[in-house]
Amino acid sequence: MARDDDRLARIRRALDAAGLDAIVCTLPSNVLLVSGYWPVIGDAVAVATRDGTVAVLAPEDEAAFVEQGWADTSRTFPGGSLDALPHLVEVVERPLAELISALRLESATIGLEGGSFDPSSYAATFRYGPAIDHLVRSASSRITIRDARDCFAVLRSTLTPREIAIVRHACRIAGAAFAAVEDEIRPGMSEREVAAMLRSRLADRGHDRCDGFAYCMSGPNAARAFAAFQHSTPREVRPGECLLLHCNSYCGGFWTDVSRTFSIGAVPAAQRSAFDAILEARRAAFAAVRPGACASAVDRAARDVMQRAGLGEWFRHGTGHGVGFAAIDHDARPRIHPRSEDVLEPGMIFNIEPAAYVPGAWGIRHCDMALVTGDGAEWLT
Repeated sequence: MARDDDRLARIRRALDAAGLDAIVCTLPSNVLLVSGYWPVIGDAVAVATRDGTVAVLAPEDEAAFVEQGWADTSRTFPGGSLDALPHLVEVVERPLAELISALRLESATIGLEGGSFDPSSYAATFRYGPAIDHLVRSASSRITIRDARDCFAVLRSTLTPREIAIVRHACRIAGAAFAAVEDEIRPGMSEREVAAMLRSRLADRGHDRCDGFAYCMSGPNAARAFAAFQHSTPREVRPGECLLLHCNSYCGGFWTDVSRTFSIGAVPAAQRSAFDAILEARRAAFAAVRPGACASAVDRAARDVMQRAGLGEWFRHGTGHGVGFAAIDHDARPRIHPRSEDVLEPGMIFNIEPAAYVPGAWGIRHCDMALVTGDGAEWLT
């Protein structure tokens, strides 16, 4: 893969501003950010230095994926053995120390990523947690460790042109999936069947790591879709009600966050009016997006519309959050929230998801993704 010089320049500037000689990361989304390589199992380690050098330590099984990135230096460690049962931390300790030495970081100030939401890159993924602090310190007693969570948050908040292009592609895949499923939804199908139809269309013939998650919540179940997670059930879809279909898909490690609400035949007037208000709130929020705008102003634009429509109490979450390196991370900048102090910058991607959830009755949400451009915004969905 060609080096993402824009991303590498941003990393160098961030390290210089933070007074760090290097950053070390293990969360797959951060390894992706630093090196262009998206780990599968989660046991890879990436190092980026202030002089622009990128190094990766990865399991032998993932060597082909490492080569798809742009690391200047890459080393691998063996997987399981029939001769011994060492813990992964023991396996990684020596090669990581050797890598740190080769990069001349024995007396460096190194930033660590800390904990964070991170999307699943496989059915089970490893997390180093506090062990990475131990591993870095054991490489040299002269290393100084600092918390670099804010540094990573800033780096993840704006995407480079290369990264934006991948998100655009992921959004096109999701859009085609929604369009294909729309005409196939029928009364009597279960929520799980509808969700499975959507997920089955999230692959991409041109890329071997495109997939995602899909959830369907209908009728009164959709009233619970404001929760931190979505949940499909065996409930059958019925005429005269709304069906909320949600998708978090990925392509090459970059994610989408999209929801659409369909009506199964004619729905009551109150729900039709609510959907009209949600679309108006969507337009108002989008119109407020521009470089230099406060994220809370975007939330306020959508929330004011919902309040005027008498739906303010049922709009139970922020208008959006950053999307790209993760799908659902409500701490991802920019946080489109009434209390947010985040300021919008070109290259930021976030969702705009006005909604109304009436307990025990119905729920309606329309969730799109928007990109902040040099003079406004662009719909990605």
